[in-house]
Amino acid sequence: MSELDHSPGKKSGHVALVGRPNAGKSTLLNRLIGEKIAIVSDKPQTTRNRILGVRIEDTAQIVFVDTPGIHRPGFLLNRRMMKTVYQCLLEVDVLVHVVDVSERFGKGELFALDTMRSVSQPRLLALNKVDLVSKGRILPIIERYDREGIYEAVIPISAQTGVNLDALMENIVRRIPERAWTFADDYLTDQTERLLVSEIIREKVLLNTHKELPYSTAVQVELLDESRRQEGFIHIAAVIIVERPGQKKIMIGRGGRMIKRIGTAARKELSRVLGVSKMYLDLHVKVVPGWRNQERLLDSFGVR
Repeated sequence: MSELDHSPGKKSGHVALVGRPNAGKSTLLNRLIGEKIAIVSDKPQTTRNRILGVRIEDTAQIVFVDTPGIHRPGFLLNRRMMKTVYQCLLEVDVLVHVVDVSERFGKGELFALDTMRSVSQPRLLALNKVDLVSKGRILPIIERYDREGIYEAVIPISAQTGVNLDALMENIVRRIPERAWTFADDYLTDQTERLLVSEIIREKVLLNTHKELPYSTAVQVELLDESRRQEGFIHIAAVIIVERPGQKKIMIGRGGRMIKRIGTAARKELSRVLGVSKMYLDLHVKVVPGWRNQERLLDSFGVR
C-alpha cells in the first residue's frame, strides 16, 4: 500500500451525501468513485450503513460518506440508521444534500430540510435525476430551495448519466480544507469483502421482491471460504432473514424459483466483483420474528 501524502498544498475532507430515501445517494457515490461500492435499488431505505469511498481530484483527497436516507424512525433498525446520519452530520467538512427532482416536495423533504438547517458546515444542494424531468420543472425547484438561504451552491445533476458532476466536484473541492491526506492514494473504501457480499445478495432481494419484503429482509454471510481463490473458486453460504413464515414462502417461491433467481443474479455479480470464474453460492431463508428490533442481530449486520 502507498504511504500517506503529507506534501504542502494538499487538501483533504470528508463529504457526506445526505437526503431522503431513494434520492440517488448511492448511485451518486458509485459514479463519483468510479466503482460499485454501494448497492442500488428503487426501494427506499436501501442503504442501512455508513459507506465510505475515496476519490483523488488533483491535489485533493475527497472522502465521500454515503448515509442512510433521512426518515422518521420506527424500528430500532431505523433509529440506528438515523443515528448514523446525525453522527455524520457532526463529523464531516461538507454536506451534499441530494434531492430527487422527479418526486413532489412533501413532508419527508421538509423533515430533511429541518435536518440540514441544524448544521453549520458548508451545504451544497445536488438536484438529482434531472434527466427524468423537463427543464421547465427544474427552475421552480431551484427557486424553492434558494429561498431557504442555507445552500452555498445549487447544482442540477444526474448521478445516473453523469450530467454536471464536474460542477459538483468543483464546488466540493473548493470547500474542503487544506490538510494532509487521510488515506493512502490507493485506498478506495472501508467496505469489507464480507459486508459487500451480504449487501450484493440483499440488493438482488430488493430488485426481485415487492411490497413489505425489502424492508423486513436482511442477509447474513455465514461462510466465505477463499481457500481455493487462486484456482478462481470461492464458496459462500448466506442466510436471507425475514420476519414471518409467509415472507419465507414468498422468498423461496413456487418450486424454489424466487430463491434461484436471486441466487443466479447474486452469483453473476459476485463473481465479477470478487474476480473469480467459479462460485458455489448456498442460500437459505430463515424466519427471525422482530429482527429489526434485536440489538445483537443488528450489531452483527454492522448497523450501529
